[in-house]
Amino acid sequence: MTAETAANVLDNRHARGRRHRDDQIKFFTIAEVAECLRVADRTVRRWTKAGDLVTYRFGGAVRVAERDLRAFLALHRDGI
Repeated sequence: MTAETAANVLDNRHARGRRHRDDQIKFFTIAEVAECLRVADRTVRRWTKAGDLVTYRFGGAVRVAERDLRAFLALHRDGI
């Protein structure tokens, strides 16, 4: 899956879900990121451990902000 395709999947996931205000930060679980990118949860956890993908902790929950996921995808785009 290319970075552009993954970004489109992100847009579509939010179009189907709850409506968010434009100024709110959108967060994804590790499982949601893995599903969106069609990789294993373990792969996403490796990216976060290596510092390639930024995560946030809220209590015991680990989340990835949409803007950080988009930045990660942009850095790993084919053809760069």
